[in-house]
Amino acid sequence: MYRIKLSLLFCISIVTVQLLEAQKLDSSKTFMHTIDSTHLKTDWNYTHQNKFPIKQLILPGAMIAYGFTTLGNEELQEVNAEVKDEVYAEKPHTTTNIDNYLQFVPAAAVYALNAVGIKGKNNFRDRTMIYTMSNIIMGTTVYTLKKTTHQIRPDGSSYTSFPSGHTAEAFASAEFLFQEYKDVSIWYGIAGYAVAATTGYLRLYNNKHWLGDVVAGAGIGIASTKVSYWLYPKLKRLIFKDKAMHTIVMPTYRDGSFGVGMVHQF
Repeated sequence: MYRIKLSLLFCISIVTVQLLEAQKLDSSKTFMHTIDSTHLKTDWNYTHQNKFPIKQLILPGAMIAYGFTTLGNEELQEVNAEVKDEVYAEKPHTTTNIDNYLQFVPAAAVYALNAVGIKGKNNFRDRTMIYTMSNIIMGTTVYTLKKTTHQIRPDGSSYTSFPSGHTAEAFASAEFLFQEYKDVSIWYGIAGYAVAATTGYLRLYNNKHWLGDVVAGAGIGIASTKVSYWLYPKLKRLIFKDKAMHTIVMPTYRDGSFGVGMVHQF
């Protein structure tokens, strides 16, 4: 039980530090914004100069590393088993499918908030492109790892346990909400992360994933969105050369399936 509490404390600490660090970085930008609001207005010509966010990836990287470590570490595998016992095995219950929908709630909130007049960082086209890129990165990573690690789920239903795709999607969406609305209020990000954490817990509650799967999935989701916010302005500038874009077609990838997404600005 002590090891379970220690592992859960680690996960909570990672997410808490993630939000606080992001808030600290944002506060610095806000101060600069006050000095020169014209230069620091949400503008891709400015943001494309940003360096790769290596410091911001340390925490999600630690979460991914923890997940990978559970695959070969006997003590952490025991923690996985103990969490399963505490959450499901010792207290069998009817499972729920709400996590299938909850994972998308933070991203949906971004569009809902904009629809009611609470504007985020980016316009419809740019935020949609960023979120699509995040899902491509996240989906490809999750699918590849599921196939290569071949880990059995706690309920024995398949060998696609590591990492948790639902959790990865939920945290990618939560980071998306946070990035779009951190200048408005950090509470939007906190709410999004709360929903994502609930999704991760429900994967344990439904006996579909081990703790290590959920922690790794959360790290992958956060990292995917952070990389997308860094990468998109560079690709936009390189490919479109600052020309107006009215219709954009991009490939999509999720759960092993490829598709095509289109965004049109009227």
